[in-house]
This record gives sequence, C-alpha cells and structure tokens, in this order.
Amino acid sequence: LTAALSPQAAMTKLGQWLCGLALLGSAWAALALEPPGLHLPAPLRQALLPLPLYLLVAFGCYSLATVGYRLATFNDCEEAAAELQEHIRAARADLQQRGLRF
Repeated sequence: LTAALSPQAAMTKLGQWLCGLALLGSAWAALALEPPGLHLPAPLRQALLPLPLYLLVAFGCYSLATVGYRLATFNDCEEAAAELQEHIRAARADLQQRGLRF
C-alpha cells in the first residue's frame, strides 16, 4: 500500500519529462517576463528569449543521434530468424497440400 502511494513509484518517464519541462518553462517565463525589480542586461535578454527554440533543436539532434546509434547497433536474432523461416516453409507446404501453387 505504501509503494502504491509513493510519488516515485507512480512517476513514469513521461511524467518526469513533463515535470522537468514545466520547471524549465516556469524559470524561463519568470526571467523572460522580467518581473518588477529585475532588470536583465540586453545581451542576456537577447540570449534568453530564443532559448526554448535552441533547446528544441538540441533535443531534436539528440533524438536523431540516439535513433541512429540504436539503429546502427541493432542486434540480429539468428534463432528467431531461423524459426520464422521454418514457419514459412511449413506454411508453404500446407498451402501446397491444399492446392495453392507458388
């Protein structure tokens, strides 16, 4: 019962990403909207405004690199391929017995 109620057990990867994005978005909005009493220098403000776009591009590059790496290091499963070929041979033999020609 305690494990079901703990926030760590219920937090999915999507929930973690959304919490992180909400935290970063809140910090960005707080700085970008310049609350009274906070005056950012012009170069910092110019770098701060397009920051979400930079982060989106960086995330896209990371995603492409991850997919490319996983695709390049994808392992073949020889046993499953042999089993599938055997199922195909058995299906062809069964269909030939029923009168289908290949």
